[in-house]
Amino acid sequence: MIDTTWTLKGGKVLGPAPFFIAGIVNVTPDSFYDGGTHEDAHSGVAHGLDLARQGAAILDVGGESTRPYADQVSEAEELNRVIPVIRGLAEADHESVISVDTYKAKVAASALEAGADIINDVSAFRFEPELLDVVAEYKPGYVLMHSLGRPEDMQDEPRYDDVVGALMAFFEERLTVLDKAGLPMNRVTLDPGIGFGKTLEHNLSILKNIERIMALGFPVFMGLSNKSMWQGLLGLAVGERQNATQVATAVLAAKGVPIHRVHEVALTQQTLTIVRELA
Repeated sequence: MIDTTWTLKGGKVLGPAPFFIAGIVNVTPDSFYDGGTHEDAHSGVAHGLDLARQGAAILDVGGESTRPYADQVSEAEELNRVIPVIRGLAEADHESVISVDTYKAKVAASALEAGADIINDVSAFRFEPELLDVVAEYKPGYVLMHSLGRPEDMQDEPRYDDVVGALMAFFEERLTVLDKAGLPMNRVTLDPGIGFGKTLEHNLSILKNIERIMALGFPVFMGLSNKSMWQGLLGLAVGERQNATQVATAVLAAKGVPIHRVHEVALTQQTLTIVRELA
């Protein structure tokens, strides 16, 4: 297994290690899996610290659900949700890397000032072009994700002639823009956006052919934890998808995917330990 490093805000380096776990810290009332469970700042911080103890190297804090057809959240509301959690985590845990899951420029800048190291952007700076300026200024770790449209319409009959080819062309175009803006390329990871404007067949094709995306030369940041594709493939309800998530994580890790964004960190730590020993 090839070691991977990821350079973050201020030159902080994550790694080297074969795998990193990004633990999901949702501080939203309507996320598809755990909406409302950690809605207040105290609970969000406690949950993040627990995920760190379980083995999460990255704590990914989100204040707006980006599930299909989710309602948008105002900038002010998102700031109220995520900044106290990020600040609390940064003060309580000096070892973990903090990510903010946002596409809003002001939220991103405020999160970076509060202690975040990574911007996890579902929009590839298309929803708010000003986000590119923030990324260029702070030079954080940056998750460049593919999506087709916005959450409120991305699942309305998504179509591709070649979904993997479309993703590769998209990444190449967005990477060129980031490079011209001045973001060092060692700050970037690529997220294929499982479930973001894709059918089950599209998702499976991406996962089967993940090596094509890896060939672009960037670490892959994979987010498939408990997603609806497991209902489409196996008929599993939201609370029944943990095993499917772990099996897929093991297969993808064995193929060389290094970063896994998950809800169940302890289980994923076990999964990746086995892969590390056997692959």
